[in-house]
Amino acid sequence: MRTIENNAFLLLTIAISLAFAWILLPFYGAVLWGIVTAVLFAPLHRWLLRSMGQRRSLAALSAVMIIIAIVILPMTLIAAALTQEAVGFYGKVQSGELDLGRFFQQVHDLLPVWTINLLNRFGLASLDAVQQKLSAALMTGSQYIAAQALNIGQSTFDFIVNLFVMLYLLFFLLRDQDALSKRIRDAIPLRAEQQSAFVLKFAIVIRATVKGDMLVALLQGALGGLIFWFLGISAPLLWAVVMAVFSLLPAIGAGLIWIPVAVYLLVTAAIWQGIVLIAFGALIIGLVDNFLRPMLVGKDTKMPDYVVLISTLGGIATFGLNGFVIGPVIAAMFIAAWDIFSASRQVAEKDGTIR
Repeated sequence: MRTIENNAFLLLTIAISLAFAWILLPFYGAVLWGIVTAVLFAPLHRWLLRSMGQRRSLAALSAVMIIIAIVILPMTLIAAALTQEAVGFYGKVQSGELDLGRFFQQVHDLLPVWTINLLNRFGLASLDAVQQKLSAALMTGSQYIAAQALNIGQSTFDFIVNLFVMLYLLFFLLRDQDALSKRIRDAIPLRAEQQSAFVLKFAIVIRATVKGDMLVALLQGALGGLIFWFLGISAPLLWAVVMAVFSLLPAIGAGLIWIPVAVYLLVTAAIWQGIVLIAFGALIIGLVDNFLRPMLVGKDTKMPDYVVLISTLGGIATFGLNGFVIGPVIAAMFIAAWDIFSASRQVAEKDGTIR
């Protein structure tokens, strides 16, 4: 009878937990970024807490205000400017001011014979068809960006609600972090060393993903946008954001954007602009990752690049933009769980408890 009661209570606990998660599902993005921001700015909150004589509410409120001033307000201004540039770029493509077909024709004329033969083998002999497909793809992408810009304008209320939920949750996560951490540790049915390993891995991945990878991506995007602006390339802010997004992915990077643009400049007789862009991209943008990422993240905290790439792409495909954080976190928890299992099994085998 005692076992039946325990099992029933366990099932009830699981059901209630799932129901609670289902209730929070509409705001899972706000909850996720509230947790991520709390982990990222925990050192700032601890410093404010010491400076303010352990007044938890005042320290948490001050931390939230600082986060709004240095993160949320600048991102809001950038998002507004990006929306205007995206709509303007779409208008130029639609009006024919940006002639994509002419660019592809110029590139085709420079291709060697063996490359053209290779295209023939893959059924890409008709350049007109390739031009139409690529132009249509870029047009569709531009239309999508413009549509999303309109949706953002129509969904302002939802954005404000989610932002309020995130900031509200952030305040209490910072103020009550010690009590919440203790309650979570007490509730998780794992040994103390296993809990410590999971918590440490979670914090490391969050900080590596946001503080390291995102800061490097923002810097690479900013440098790319700056050189695009200097060279007079259309919509530099839009391209800066696109380069920042690609910089988040290992083995892809911002070169996927600036290299084709440099080729375009060279084939359209803008020789010095193309050379400057190649030199700046290779020497400045390309080296930012090699120098800053180890300092911001640390080599011992990084997962293999192929794991980061696959988990990031899978996370984005499954969860949207939030998957940029969720994917690597799940991958890190997966690796940590199997490392702990392997270590526990080895200890048990040495003790003779497993045959």
